[in-house]
Amino acid sequence: MQYWKSLSVVSAGAMAALMLAGCSGASTPSASSSDSGDAGTTITVYNAQHEELTSAWVAAFTKQTGIKVNLRNGEDPEMANQIIQEGKASPADVFLTENSPGMDQVENAHLLAKLDQSTLDQVPAKYRPAAGDWTGIAARSTVLAYNKTKLTEAQAPKSLMDLADPSWKDKIGASTGGADFQAIVSAMFQLKGSDATLAWLKGIKGNVHTYQDDTPVLAAVNKGDIEAGILYHYYSFVDQADTDENSNNVALHYFKNQDPGAFVSVSGGAVLASSKHQAQAQKFIAFITSKAGQEVLENGKSFEYTVGSNVPANAKLVPLSDLQAPTIDPGTLNGPEVNDLMTKAGLL
Repeated sequence: MQYWKSLSVVSAGAMAALMLAGCSGASTPSASSSDSGDAGTTITVYNAQHEELTSAWVAAFTKQTGIKVNLRNGEDPEMANQIIQEGKASPADVFLTENSPGMDQVENAHLLAKLDQSTLDQVPAKYRPAAGDWTGIAARSTVLAYNKTKLTEAQAPKSLMDLADPSWKDKIGASTGGADFQAIVSAMFQLKGSDATLAWLKGIKGNVHTYQDDTPVLAAVNKGDIEAGILYHYYSFVDQADTDENSNNVALHYFKNQDPGAFVSVSGGAVLASSKHQAQAQKFIAFITSKAGQEVLENGKSFEYTVGSNVPANAKLVPLSDLQAPTIDPGTLNGPEVNDLMTKAGLL
C-alpha cells in the first residue's frame, strides 16, 4: 500500500515542469519527436503505481509526444474492481498496478487489449505474463526489515515460512490488509500450494502485529517495537534518501534461494480493450518500458527495479540478478483465492 497516494484526477500537462525537475538525470527525448497526429490527444490512466513515479513518466511522455494524460490514482484492488465494474464503458485507456494480482483480475475479465509485440520485446519474458496482454513496468523485492540492535543477519530466518513458528510471536509486523502483503502471499500460494499457505497464514496470525500500511511497519521496526517486518525493499531506501528517521536502525534481509520470501513482485502496465485511444495508449506503455522511460525510474526516488530495455536499476539497490528470486509467471497469481485463505486465517 502506498502512503503518498490519494484518489484524485491529476492533469499531467499541468505538472510536467515540476515532475521533470524532480527527475534530474532522466533521459527525456526531445519534443521534436512528437507525432503531429497525437498532439492534443488526452488519454486516461487508472494508476495504482506510485503517484510520483507515474507523474514523472507522464511528464516525459507528454514532452516527447504531445499526448496529455489524466491520472486517476488509487490502490491495486480498488482500481481493478472499478475497471471490472465499468466493463466496456470504462473511461480508462491504460491501467498501471503496483502488484500483478490486480492486473490478473482485469485480464481474467477479458478487458485488456494485446500489447504491441515491439513493446513486449522491450521487457524480458520473466517480467511479463506469457499471454502478452500486459507487461511488467517495474519490480520490487520482498525483504525482512529487521532492527539491528535486536537481531543480526545470522539470526534472521532462513525462509519466510519460518516466521509462522511460535518463536516469532509478537516479534514481527506486516500490513496484512495491503496489496503488497497479499501479493507476497499469492506467490507463496503459487509455490507451496493451498494447504501450506493456509498453515503459514494461521501461524502468522498468532505472531504478527498488524499495521495499516507498510511505512508504520518500517517505523515500528526502527523504534524496536517489533524485531522485524515483512515488506518490500523500497520503503527503507525511500526513507534513507529522505530523512532516515524510520530506517536508521534498520537493515534488510534478503531470503534468496528461490524462497517465497525472495519473491519479486512485478508492477504491470496494460491497455484497456475498450480504450477509444488505442494508438496513444499503446505508445504510453511503449514509452515507460523504453530506455527513456526506464531511465526515469532508474534516476528517480521510488527505488523500484527497472525491468525494461536493459536499463540498470538504481545503483544503491542489490542487483535483481543477485536476489535468487523464485520463477513465477506474474500472470498466474491468484488474488481471489488468496483472499479466501487470508479470511479463513483471520487476517482479513
